[in-house]
Amino acid sequence: KSGGKKKVSKAEQLRLQKEEEEKRLKEEEEARLQAQQEEAARLEKERIEQEQREKLEAKDQERRESELAELHSLEQKFLSAQQWKTDYRALAKWEHYLNCDGSPDPTVLQEINTFMSLWREDQNEDIQLVMEKGEQVLNLIEKLQFLLLDTPPNEITEEETVQYQESILELQNLLHQKYNGATEHLLKVTNMYEDSDTGNMQMVIKGKNVTFCIWANLKKKVRFKNHMFCDTQHGFDLPKSLAASSVAVRILHTCYDHVSPLWLQCQSVPKLEVLGSKELTQHSKGNVEEPEEEEKKAREEPSMPAEEETCSDGRKSAISFKENSNSIADINETEEETEKKSEILDIPAQVQDLLMQEETNEKEQAITDDSIVNLQQFVPVGGVYHIDILQLPPQVKQIKDWSMVELLDVGLEAYPYPPEEAEGATHPPIQITLQLSDNVMYFEDPVITRWDPAGQQWRTDGISNITYETQEKSITFEMDAFYTIALLQDAHLNMPYQAWELRPTGMDEALLIVTTVFATIQIQIKGNQCMLSSVVVEEKDVLSHVTGKWISPVGLRAALKKAGVNIFPGEYSHKYVSVNKKAPLAEVRAYQQMALVASAFAFAWSKWNLEAGQEQVVFKVKEHLMADSVKDKDWSLYMFNGQKAQKLKIIETSEAFSEELEEDSEFHSTLYHMLKDFASKEAIDKVETASFLFIDVVYQLLLATRVLTYS
Repeated sequence: KSGGKKKVSKAEQLRLQKEEEEKRLKEEEEARLQAQQEEAARLEKERIEQEQREKLEAKDQERRESELAELHSLEQKFLSAQQWKTDYRALAKWEHYLNCDGSPDPTVLQEINTFMSLWREDQNEDIQLVMEKGEQVLNLIEKLQFLLLDTPPNEITEEETVQYQESILELQNLLHQKYNGATEHLLKVTNMYEDSDTGNMQMVIKGKNVTFCIWANLKKKVRFKNHMFCDTQHGFDLPKSLAASSVAVRILHTCYDHVSPLWLQCQSVPKLEVLGSKELTQHSKGNVEEPEEEEKKAREEPSMPAEEETCSDGRKSAISFKENSNSIADINETEEETEKKSEILDIPAQVQDLLMQEETNEKEQAITDDSIVNLQQFVPVGGVYHIDILQLPPQVKQIKDWSMVELLDVGLEAYPYPPEEAEGATHPPIQITLQLSDNVMYFEDPVITRWDPAGQQWRTDGISNITYETQEKSITFEMDAFYTIALLQDAHLNMPYQAWELRPTGMDEALLIVTTVFATIQIQIKGNQCMLSSVVVEEKDVLSHVTGKWISPVGLRAALKKAGVNIFPGEYSHKYVSVNKKAPLAEVRAYQQMALVASAFAFAWSKWNLEAGQEQVVFKVKEHLMADSVKDKDWSLYMFNGQKAQKLKIIETSEAFSEELEEDSEFHSTLYHMLKDFASKEAIDKVETASFLFIDVVYQLLLATRVLTYS
């Protein structure tokens, strides 16, 4: 029985095996057929999509010329803005001439030289008068800096540029000399300011941009070797040897920085001539050889506007104005790329020369000494503190009705510390405490540096035992000698940005919001001006002294950077920030066309911009006619490479990036025409009637913040 069972089981097994084999073969055949059908369907779908894409591209090509012509007529608004600014500068000059208010025109060499000569000869060293005149000097310096930053390269000659730079440096040096003269004058009459408790002189004089803290050691008692100026909370603790000497201590805090190299004080954004679509095409045909020739020329004869010299007191008398023009998007990677970019962007010859020169300088000036501060990466914030130990001059003596004083022809004299003859011997350090300004944001502990007049650089050596009190905003440190001090901060703390949004808020009005790791910055735009409406740090509004004031984009940049909030990439920022690199063609044309339609459309950051590659930019867009915030569901995604725009099918929350077109959408040669397909008549009317000054300010701010590459 068991044998029978086995036979049945074997036959059954074979039958089952055969059935399974047949089933497997049938399934395989079905799967093969299905795969074939799916592949055929995929190929057919791709073929249809390709056909459709080709049709759309052909359609785009057909209307390309008419679209570019239409864009070109809109782009005339940029040229109108340039012309308006040129006329405005001329009008301001004429009005100044008509005013006859006694203040010089800083651009007229004869006037500015006469102004400086007259003040040099003026013997009145009253501190209040000097500070009043100082405000006028600062105003003249500001005007010259503004002209250097704001005047297009084709409207300012190289000679004028050098003249303005030299006038700035002469005014800065003269102002500091006058402050020294006023200090010397005060130190001759110390008995008028004697402190009843200590018998020593102490005084604080505050101005709008400068604060003098002066202490004179009249009693020479060692127990009074330290002092805290109550009004400013700046203080010092002297070594005993100085406490027994006839000396004075001056802490002169200037809210501005006239010590750093001039290029750092006058950093501009890229000065790129705005070209219409027609000129762009023509320009690119006729200008292919130029950049190579310019590159060669720049190597052979680097254009140095003025030699750098140093005065006897270590201050600059003239300086080569490096970095006075920031390139857009890392210009100069290779000759070929330089050539391509100059075709597109029309970088003026003098800017190209400077760029090549800077690239050479960058290679040559690798900083090897760890104590030297790299000013491409760190910038002074909160002004400069001139901390000096001075010899007390002969004092005024009252003899009957006469005031008599011995006159020495040496000026303000520094007291030697540490003593020169005692090299090798150790000398106790000087302890300094500085109360930091509320008008400046330090997002991290600042770097304390001292100015080295010989090397013309900020250094970190010679300073030790640093204590930073974040809550009190005060810093205490020790110095081995008396130095000019600045507090430096990483220039790129607020880059890359975490998000950005630009939205219209009314007729020729808009709001630009930039969100960084530390702060949210809101900038209002209206007509030809902009206003910092708020800076929020840790849910608190800060920098109230600069918010709520209508100024030019150049003024806004200067004010924010001075306050320690830098959202304006510089020439070398790409070396210190993880940049989402984009082709200049795509980036610059995107900013131009975003500005052209900014009166009716909102734009915002998209995470897909990172995935889109270097050649194209991706951002969120929405028609926006009401002055309210934009809801997430309202946004659409658009992609643009400078020559072709498309609406994407994906949304911000999609699983993966895809270039697939939104259904029923087409390609267009411009962003304007792409948006026009989905826009209301009201929106397009707003775009066409938008003020050229408003468009220009939006473009300037987009170009200055570089939101498409630094987010």
